[in-house]
Amino acid sequence: MSSPAKKRKKDTSDSIPQRSIASFFQGQDQAARKAGTIEESLSDEALARKLQAEWNQEEDSATFQENGTTKEPTLDPFTPNDESLEPPKKAAKKHTLSLQSSAGTEDTISLAIPLDESPLTFDSAKYAGELKTHWAAEDGHASYALLTRAFVLANATRSRIRIVDTLVNFLRILVEADPSSVLPAVWLTTNSISPPYEELELGLGGSSISKALKKIYGLDNQGLKSLYDKHGDAGDVAFEAKKRQSFTLMKPKPLKINGVYQSLQKIAASKGNGSQETKQRIVEKLLQDARGAEESRYIVRTLVQNLRIGAVKTTMLIALARALSMSKPVGAEFSIYSQHELSRLKKEDLSGIYNNAEEIVKASYARHPNYNALVPCLLEIGISEELLLRCGLQLHIPLRPMLGSITRDLSEMLTKLQGREFSCEYKYDGQRAQIHCDEQGRVSIFSRHLENMTDKYPDLVSLVPEIRGESVSSFILEGEVVAVDQETGELQTFQVLTNRAKKNVDIGAIKINVCLFAFDLMYLNGAPLLDRPFRERRELLRSIFVEIPYRFTWVKSLDATSAESETVLEFFKGATDKKCEGIMVKVLDNIAKPNPDEQTNPPTNTTATEPPKGSRRKALLSTYEPDKRLESWLKVKKDYSASSETLDLIPIAGWHGNGRKAKWWSPILLAVRNPETGTLEAVTKCMSGFTDKFYQANKAKYSEGSTNVISRPSYVEYYGEPDIWFEPQEVWEMAFADITLSPTYTAAIGLVSDERGLSLRFPRFLKVREDKSIDEATTSDYLALLWRKQSERARLEEDAQIADQAKSEGLDE
Repeated sequence: MSSPAKKRKKDTSDSIPQRSIASFFQGQDQAARKAGTIEESLSDEALARKLQAEWNQEEDSATFQENGTTKEPTLDPFTPNDESLEPPKKAAKKHTLSLQSSAGTEDTISLAIPLDESPLTFDSAKYAGELKTHWAAEDGHASYALLTRAFVLANATRSRIRIVDTLVNFLRILVEADPSSVLPAVWLTTNSISPPYEELELGLGGSSISKALKKIYGLDNQGLKSLYDKHGDAGDVAFEAKKRQSFTLMKPKPLKINGVYQSLQKIAASKGNGSQETKQRIVEKLLQDARGAEESRYIVRTLVQNLRIGAVKTTMLIALARALSMSKPVGAEFSIYSQHELSRLKKEDLSGIYNNAEEIVKASYARHPNYNALVPCLLEIGISEELLLRCGLQLHIPLRPMLGSITRDLSEMLTKLQGREFSCEYKYDGQRAQIHCDEQGRVSIFSRHLENMTDKYPDLVSLVPEIRGESVSSFILEGEVVAVDQETGELQTFQVLTNRAKKNVDIGAIKINVCLFAFDLMYLNGAPLLDRPFRERRELLRSIFVEIPYRFTWVKSLDATSAESETVLEFFKGATDKKCEGIMVKVLDNIAKPNPDEQTNPPTNTTATEPPKGSRRKALLSTYEPDKRLESWLKVKKDYSASSETLDLIPIAGWHGNGRKAKWWSPILLAVRNPETGTLEAVTKCMSGFTDKFYQANKAKYSEGSTNVISRPSYVEYYGEPDIWFEPQEVWEMAFADITLSPTYTAAIGLVSDERGLSLRFPRFLKVREDKSIDEATTSDYLALLWRKQSERARLEEDAQIADQAKSEGLDE
């Protein structure tokens, strides 16, 4: 049986996210509906037949009274609409209700376009002309059927090149035939409706989609559950249900790309009383107007926000760059490459043109990550350096942060940066934050994922007027928000920071105080600083802002070279002793000093953009490169061997990977075993330690549709919604840095905390334990024991440090 703490956890409504369509089927009540609500459960076809029969009965009764006939009325609501049973024509004029066949309603013109051809041979002008004429019969806008065609072809291949080609051809048609549909198409293809900092969400639960599927497609609870158990995907359920529908109450009105996007915006904007009913009507209208099984599939997948077409943000930016290099709207004045011109180029020359366009588009999006700004600019001016000015850095619009590459240890880091000057910085155990302030003093705070955290940190907002110097009018700076004891300055763990409320925080009620450790300055007094060297940006940051003890200061740093390995090692140990994750190492200048061992006579004036000939090392820039993971920033974290323990965990679920890992399951969810209840408790996600070969074998083993893939199991305790659930059957040995309390994972909840479970920091896969069954996997009890030992060890180390400090100060009696 579950412990009382676990029951409390399960019963706490605000700790459980909105239910997905999968969870809707768990323990569903099958009680009979009350009288008077049966019509809500009838499909359009059944309801139409029922109403037709009732009206036939009324007309027959009227005819009987008028003519004195004795014909008995038809009472069966599901009797076929046979001509012999039609009421007199006179009565039919009053009440006419006809059923529409759902067959033949699909947009066959859109569905026949070979969007997956090479863009070098695809005749976009021909298809754009045909579709423009086709759409003119309706309202002139691009049909959702064309977008569905792109989704179907993208979903049918694992080739990244083929997916990009499909999106490029699709976008070219829209650019040439209906430019106004490009922006909504981009939002729909990227599975979103707004940038992350605007916090616009659909807010749809699984029950809303379940109700709509039952009402529009005539499914009952058992039928819906049966389809979901069989297919495991809400979109596939809609696909099968739509295929079975032979009649509809009215002919579907063709869905448009901009219409679908506007419907999603209306769903997200619906708030307050009656909002759920409004959302429900919009969902039902979308399903009702879907003109084919595939449209139904992708409407539902869009609503549950899981398109599964293998297209991520980077894919869309590449597709936009290539499409706008070859096509432009009617009347646009920017230059493009002709298809004939590109097809005659050598492969490397073509790649050069593509890469140049893609870099401009990616750089613009990284500085201003909002398609509402990027797409209109592209349609107006095309791809040029002007795009970086028109759609560039802007206050209160978060830029995507620069990222650091991971190194295994200090020796690897020193090897990578041999011959360069660099700065080592404490990597604090906190939350990365981007602070914006304009001339009027308005402040915005964003997370590394671009989420708006301004309401979460009112104490930081109130701090800004105190820290900016007299010469500072506006700025964007970056730092780490860390929980700090305001009396002693002692750093506290990330878990302490997570105990702060996230919304509607009253500054007077704050109990967990924070300090902002600033480490970079990207914008100052109206001017971007991204192209300045790191040494210069850091000097500006430290010279014109004001330190406030325990509230605002700089990250602790050390400037060094690879020759000073002992000094760097001591600095690294100091960071870990201060409860930091490790250190960040950053190249200070754009000058790349060549290694004397590699070149006897190195050339003078060698810059980072011109690496010395004969050297295989990449040139390292010290500029700030948004959304790039470069070796000019390196992470050196606590070694995994810091914990001698390993755990034997059970893989239970996975998500579709991104980028290079899009064709595999990554990350993978792992669990411990609860020996009392027999349940599996989620403990961590892992995406480290796997080789490509292992990823391939794992994807083959847990391929969709195989017996190793199951619907959501009732014996797993996890509140998230993975893309796929594994049949628990193997044990993996996992390394980790330490164990932490977690509000997300359920492992050992009730054993160390009534409200939080345990999770692993920096988990890394070691090997499959073929000698162990899942009954021998690590238990929640053992995990809790390790956490207690870790806590005790940390306490003893802290006491020892205090004693050493007291002894050094002569206070030890």
